[in-house]
This record gives sequence, structure tokens and C-alpha cells, in this order.
Amino acid sequence: MPRHLFTTEKRVIPVGQHKIKLLILRPLEHRTEKVPGVLWIHGGGYQSGSAKDIFATRALSLVVKYGAVLVAPNYRLSKKHPYPAALHDCYAALLYLKEHAEELGVRSDQIMVGGESAGGGMAAALCMLARDRGEVSIAFQMPLYPMLDDRDTPSSADNHAPNWNTKRNRKAWKRYLRDAYGTELVSCYAAPARCTDYRGLPPCYTYVGDLEPFYCETTDYVNHLKDAGVEAEVDVYPDWFHAYDLFFPTKKVVREAISRFEEHYQYAAEHYFASQDK
Repeated sequence: MPRHLFTTEKRVIPVGQHKIKLLILRPLEHRTEKVPGVLWIHGGGYQSGSAKDIFATRALSLVVKYGAVLVAPNYRLSKKHPYPAALHDCYAALLYLKEHAEELGVRSDQIMVGGESAGGGMAAALCMLARDRGEVSIAFQMPLYPMLDDRDTPSSADNHAPNWNTKRNRKAWKRYLRDAYGTELVSCYAAPARCTDYRGLPPCYTYVGDLEPFYCETTDYVNHLKDAGVEAEVDVYPDWFHAYDLFFPTKKVVREAISRFEEHYQYAAEHYFASQDK
């Protein structure tokens, strides 16, 4: 597998009265054919992290190994800007990717979204918002161990695993949702597990560990997609806590998980397309 050198570029885009930064990674070599464009959203419980986290995540291999174009938004964080600020920022970045596909060398019918943890939750939320607004079509989603449900699940209600647990999860959701937390006012665009109609969402691949809080909501999400006729698959890894793959990238099982992720991306690049309405 050839390794692609890549360029990094920072751009600023408006979001209402605000502006956010985008980090864009593109293959360095000149190409005549267009490639998939991936909006990759960083994790951090919606309260921390930044676009530069992309260099330590699964996303980097998509440009280094497979020549994709990546766009990472530096969305507003919930410490100062609760929902829906981050959603508005990421959706604006998604529209920017669509509108600048030609310039960026991206196939407009192969816009994909992904992310880890809260970034995975945001990727799922964007799929729902994009479907419902009809302004941009998403070909494939890769929400890895996504943060989807503000309510307790069997795996998040009494979780004391390393890195992310019940206490941290509840605190992050309260900060993101503020007064809506714990009520029925929470939208599926804030917590995608609140969705009641999964039809028309893009195909999905994800993986998750069975020790972490997001285990149940991840497997539930995939099952809901499959029940709605959407192609979806999840790999479950035993004895993994949250973001295990980022802590132990050289372990054999993690290398195998990365290979599985990359295989699914390659399959998507060859088989999944979503044309944009003019």
C-alpha cells in the first residue's frame, strides 16, 4: 500500500455571527481522479479537544494510505457554547466540504463523515440532520464508539472503566445539554439515540469495546439502522475500555481493528455513493 504525502491547510469559515477554523489534509501528489472527502470530527465529550487531534486518530490513515481528503472542524466546545453551537459548526463544515468539493479534489457523491466518541456522536447527528434538511447527501458514516445517548443505558449507568465512565459521561452531557438534560426536550440532533426513524440514513461501520459506557448505545444504533434497511456493521472488542485503540495502537488486536476499519473504508470508497441535489 503506497503512503501518500499530504499537505495541511487552515481555513476560516463563517457560522452565523461566528467563525470557526477548519484543518484540511490533502494528498500532496497531483491526481486526475477525485477522491472521497471525509469530515472527521474530534472527540472530547463535546467539551474538549480540537481539530488537530486528527493526527492521532484513525482518520489520518485515510489520507496517508488511501489518498482521501480530510476536513476537521474546530467546533465550539460546550464549556462556553452548549448545544446546538457544535452542531451548527459541524454542519457548516459539512456544507463547506460539499460546496468546495471540486476545488478540494473531492467526489461530490462521496462525502463521508466520521469521528471518535463525541465526534462519532456528532457524525451520527449530522447524518440525521443532512437527511432531514436535504441540503447535502452523505455516502458513508464511521462513528467509532460514538457518544449517542444522554440517558443511562445498561453499559453507561454504573460504569467504572478507565478513561470514560458514568460520572464523566453524565457531567459531559449536562454541560452540553444544559437545562434540557434529563428531559424529553432533547433532540436526536443533540443525542442521536433519541431518533425514532432511521430510514434513509447512510451506510455505517463502527467498532466499540464491551467495557465502555457506549457499548450498548453503539450496538443499539447499528441494530436500529439494520432494522430500517440500512447497511450497518459493528465489531465488538472484548475487554476494551473507551478509546482503547488510541491508548494501545501497537497491540495486535488494535492493529487488527484498524485493519478492519480500513477495509470497511475501502469497501465504502468502491461501493457507496450519494449524489448531491443541485
